[in-house]
Amino acid sequence: MKAIWFDRYGAPDVLQLRDVEVPQVGDDELLVRVRAASINPLDWHFMRGKPYLVRLMAGVSRPKDSARKLGADMAGSVEAVGKSVTEFQPGDEVFGGLEERGTLAEYITVGQAAAVLPKPAGLTFEQAAAVSVAACTALQALRDKGHIKPGQKVLVNGASGGVGTFAVQLAKALGSEVTGVCSTRNVETVGKLGADRVIDYTREDFTRAEPEYDLLLDIAGSRTLADTRRVLRPRGTLVGVGGPNKGNWLGPLGRSLTMALLSPAVSQRMAFFLAHQNKADLAILREFIETGKVTPVIDRTYSLAQTADAIRYLEEGHATGKLVITI
Repeated sequence: MKAIWFDRYGAPDVLQLRDVEVPQVGDDELLVRVRAASINPLDWHFMRGKPYLVRLMAGVSRPKDSARKLGADMAGSVEAVGKSVTEFQPGDEVFGGLEERGTLAEYITVGQAAAVLPKPAGLTFEQAAAVSVAACTALQALRDKGHIKPGQKVLVNGASGGVGTFAVQLAKALGSEVTGVCSTRNVETVGKLGADRVIDYTREDFTRAEPEYDLLLDIAGSRTLADTRRVLRPRGTLVGVGGPNKGNWLGPLGRSLTMALLSPAVSQRMAFFLAHQNKADLAILREFIETGKVTPVIDRTYSLAQTADAIRYLEEGHATGKLVITI
């Protein structure tokens, strides 16, 4: 089978399309024929080995064998199941994600307990592959860290990206009044996703608005914390998701450290987190999708052989929604 692999850290040129063995299926596993996968910032962090904190997990000088694969989202069809599997059978169409990565391959094995469920009715494989990481991140940021409530005013900074497009739709579905911040070319898209107001950051400084927001989901991390907090109500909540990739050691985690140090000294609550894929949240997202409240947004699709090109585009930071690899 074909799979994306890399033996050293670096730019997208380190990625190789290799012939590797089809994985063996364990008793409690599924063999999935991957039809589509999506890429996330986590992929290029592991590919480059930056920030250097990544290397504590992946290998200091070179990636460990277990860290030489990319891809966490996927959609496909079940080819075979282990003898202990009861929830799935061959032919089932599934979607979800892997914590250990490796979905940029023609076949993968997945534990029955992993964050994998039957594919939402009506979605293509490409759309379904765009869901798991980005949508789980948006849901957990709004619900678990932001404690979102109906009627609140919510601002999403970075509303047109992979997480942002899901966040706008989920915040609206959860009963909030939503403002999205994005560039000029994405204003129409964010409006169509349900935002009550869209701010074009090239024409208007959202941090100069009145302090009216109960919750600010900061995905872009494009302004200082002092500027960003200015639009929050005194008891509002700022949730950081990602951030600018500054510095080789901490990268986007530097912003989270600043938030943690500053939080006890201010009235507003600040939280930063990394999402955890799980079956329960994936089921919630599937229901939102099947009821028409949430729709994945795809900017571009690439072939497996074009994965390096996809990651180059992702690193530019201008993708609208998700980038999907067809396999």
